[in-house]
Amino acid sequence: MFTGIVEETGVITALKPTPNSIQLTVRAIKCARGVRLGDSIAINGCCLTVTKLGTSKGGKTLVFDLLKETWERTNLSSTKVDSVVNLERALAVGDRLGGHFVTGHIDGVGIITRWERSGQDHVLEIAAPIEVRHYLVFKGSVAVDGISLTVAAVTRRGFKIWIIPHTYEVTALRSRKVGDAVNLEADLLGKYVGQFLKARRT
Repeated sequence: MFTGIVEETGVITALKPTPNSIQLTVRAIKCARGVRLGDSIAINGCCLTVTKLGTSKGGKTLVFDLLKETWERTNLSSTKVDSVVNLERALAVGDRLGGHFVTGHIDGVGIITRWERSGQDHVLEIAAPIEVRHYLVFKGSVAVDGISLTVAAVTRRGFKIWIIPHTYEVTALRSRKVGDAVNLEADLLGKYVGQFLKARRT
């Protein structure tokens, strides 16, 4: 379980296909402190398991094995060496919940259709797949590349959000552009309510 409060950005240092997976290596600083094999880290909002630890100039390296399913259903398939990614360690008991409950299970991939500065802030519009649009509500929560954000408007094709300067500066959004793919996770509570209502109708 995560909160959608990105702790730092990391840099992909290697992508290596193996017979059974894609081996992803990320350089990290804060999220590498005290990490152990088997720990969960959210990479662009996708919950992955640390399978190897190493060292690198400028920080430590964390290695993850991505199954084909994960590779094909997330925006990690569009990353490359030197890509910047959002990192968050799993929520510990007693930690503050600054964002919202984020599972790290990606519901779909969206496409950035608008990304521009507006005053001190930025406006971000995303075209979202139907499986995510079902759960979008005005002022509701959504995770974009693992970032807990508030929906400012629901559009016909997706949604709009406002990005404050702090979020822009400390997350990988600063490296994104129109046309880029982003991982989306709908609000967990909304999904439970939707499933409950669906079950009552059947």
